[in-house]
Amino acid sequence: MNRNRVIIRTSVLGIAANLLLAGFKATVGLLSNSIAVILDAVNNLSDALSSVITIIGAKLAGRKPDKKHPYGHGRTEYITATVIAVIVLYAGVTSLVESVKKILHPETPDYSLVSLIIIGAAVVVKLALSLYVGRTGKAVSSDALIASGQDARNDAVISAATLVAAGIFLLSKGRVSVEAWLGAIISLVILKSGFDMLRQTLSRIVGERVDSEISLAVKKTVSDFPEVQGAYDLILHNYGPDLLIGSVHIEVPDTMTAGRLDQLERDITDKVAEEHGVILTGISIYSVNTADDAVARTREDIRRRVMVHDHVLQMHGFHMHDDEIRFDVVIGFEAPDRKSVYAAICEEIKNAYPDYRIYITLDSDISD
Repeated sequence: MNRNRVIIRTSVLGIAANLLLAGFKATVGLLSNSIAVILDAVNNLSDALSSVITIIGAKLAGRKPDKKHPYGHGRTEYITATVIAVIVLYAGVTSLVESVKKILHPETPDYSLVSLIIIGAAVVVKLALSLYVGRTGKAVSSDALIASGQDARNDAVISAATLVAAGIFLLSKGRVSVEAWLGAIISLVILKSGFDMLRQTLSRIVGERVDSEISLAVKKTVSDFPEVQGAYDLILHNYGPDLLIGSVHIEVPDTMTAGRLDQLERDITDKVAEEHGVILTGISIYSVNTADDAVARTREDIRRRVMVHDHVLQMHGFHMHDDEIRFDVVIGFEAPDRKSVYAAICEEIKNAYPDYRIYITLDSDISD
């Protein structure tokens, strides 16, 4: 499956559907003097423009890596998603201003049977479009398509609300008109959608925690190798929806030769790439003492002391050599003061083993 081709094909379908709906709704809104229907048409136009930008983003993101961008251009999709969010916000602000004007200076709408039928058809079209675009977006991991699917579902709800307003107006024989107020509500829905899109996209650009399903799956694949006694500190950098590059630490017996370690790292890299599409550019080694029972007892005693502290998630990378003891400790971000927890652990271990030089590395909870 060509991911970019699927995104472009789906976006073209969205453009066609939204332009068709915008034309019908604009005509109905002007003929019936309905601000809510006109604003709904404007929203369809912004949806069509969003699909155009999605296509441009997919085209740019699909360019091959070059010397200046050796990891490709996949992050371009996040930039185009930001542009889409800004367009949605602009549409929301504009429609809110027009709705307030109509509230202050109301005009009487004039509905016809044809206009109501068109709006009803728009509800059906938008629901079908939301299901198709949303499912396709999830299948190809496209945030832009997923957002478009959600937006289409919101549009269906908005159009349904327009029908309700029309029904109220007709049943009250023109005495009750909620068009302008409904337009304001539609504007707020559009604004919320824009803010949500912008917040999600900026969060990805800043750098989000790796999805737990991916991180756990990668660690399991690594740990399934017989020589690997644990996989830790998995760091994955997102270079686009379909490209993750990173590194991992593994615990292995201290008896392994350099030649066997080299082969193990190559095997791990190949298997992770094959099964998960994740590129591991670096695998670091934690050497685990295997021949000394006293070291094993010390490791378990220190582990017991460390793990009783609040907010400690994990201890790994333990190594004891001559008069040195080294290990890493992971303290969760929910700790009010991670440094104070770390300091307390350091003090306790140093007091318990005064004859050793203690080196404890404070690790962050970067992946599940």
